[in-house]
Amino acid sequence: MRIALLGYGKEGQAAEKYFKNKYKDATFDIFENETPEQLRARDYSAYDIILRSPSIPPLRLENESSLTRYFFAHCPCPIIGVTATKGKGTICSFIKSLLDADGQDAYLVGNIGTPAIEILDDLQPTSIVVYEMSSFQLWDLEKSPFVAVIGQLEPDHLNVHEDMVDYLGAKANITKHQTAQDYLVYYSKNLETVKIAKTSKAQKVPYPFETPTDVKTAVKLPGNHNQENAMAAIAAVACYKNISPDEYLAASAKQIKQGLSNFKGLPHRLEFIRELNGIKYYDDNFSTNPSSTRVAINSFPDNPLVIIIGGRDKTDNQDLPEIYELLQAKNIKKIILLGESGHALAEKYQDGRFTLAESLEEAVNLAKNTAEQIALDTSANSPVVLMSPSAASFDMFKNVYDRGNQYKILVGNL
Repeated sequence: MRIALLGYGKEGQAAEKYFKNKYKDATFDIFENETPEQLRARDYSAYDIILRSPSIPPLRLENESSLTRYFFAHCPCPIIGVTATKGKGTICSFIKSLLDADGQDAYLVGNIGTPAIEILDDLQPTSIVVYEMSSFQLWDLEKSPFVAVIGQLEPDHLNVHEDMVDYLGAKANITKHQTAQDYLVYYSKNLETVKIAKTSKAQKVPYPFETPTDVKTAVKLPGNHNQENAMAAIAAVACYKNISPDEYLAASAKQIKQGLSNFKGLPHRLEFIRELNGIKYYDDNFSTNPSSTRVAINSFPDNPLVIIIGGRDKTDNQDLPEIYELLQAKNIKKIILLGESGHALAEKYQDGRFTLAESLEEAVNLAKNTAEQIALDTSANSPVVLMSPSAASFDMFKNVYDRGNQYKILVGNL
């Protein structure tokens, strides 16, 4: 068994380990840090299988498969697949927590961090897989999950996808191969999501919907968007049980409230870090585009905000007007600009609330001093320091986790 691994990140390394155990005679050739054109030009005729990591676009080669496609083809149990531009990790985590509270043998895998292939041999027909799916994992999916969830869709990853049509086409694959025996949970307030839902053959369940007050208060995460994420999770688990959300809420209210309250949030997604001298500090470093930063800002409508924003823009700074527009929220009192897009904002717009920082440490110290002065000058609600960059991290950091972790360390040391 000769295997070509295209890409050797977390999933590629997990695939090598899996196939070494599965086929004792397996040999591997690893191709990484190559362009799609270089990969496509190679001769793969000697390989039994070509396994592509999510970051590699479909090459349309004979014997080519993705790690996601391989998992779907061999998974022995139902899959709940979740995709969205932002929020899919939170929806998945709510689903997993609800299933845990219900005593299910549930596994959480995919874009959230655990390569699906790592748990493939642990699955039983009675298991249930919750799979967070990026557009890259959906690109050429040939089998859709039993329950598909599509959240809000906005422009993203257009530095990798050819255009918005290609991006949305990848997202649509999560329901493309569903049948009338499957379920689609979709966000009814988003035009692109609704368009995809109309093409689906699955049984459709829209969200958001009304939930009882005690269910709402069980959600410990801030913001109306997290109430909607919880509704998506409730609907997904109801579909897995082949009942309606109302029936699930009526029959399992105690378990639902327990499951929702047990989930305290994911790292770097509007994560509360600490309160110091009356100032609350939040880490929202997973916000790498304007729409997710807007959601973060809207989560604190009654608090004076000091926001740290900026990084490597994924649209070649074409979204600077959108970013500046969202920064017009009345409760934003100070804007600390960081990184490449921060400098670009400062050059493009003259705004008295802007202050440039040349390092994250400088940005955190500026935010602290400003927020504490605001607290002295007003009797309003507690000021909030929010880092929500609205840009990627690669201008100054290894990745989004590195950026978020450094921010948390600096805030913890204040």
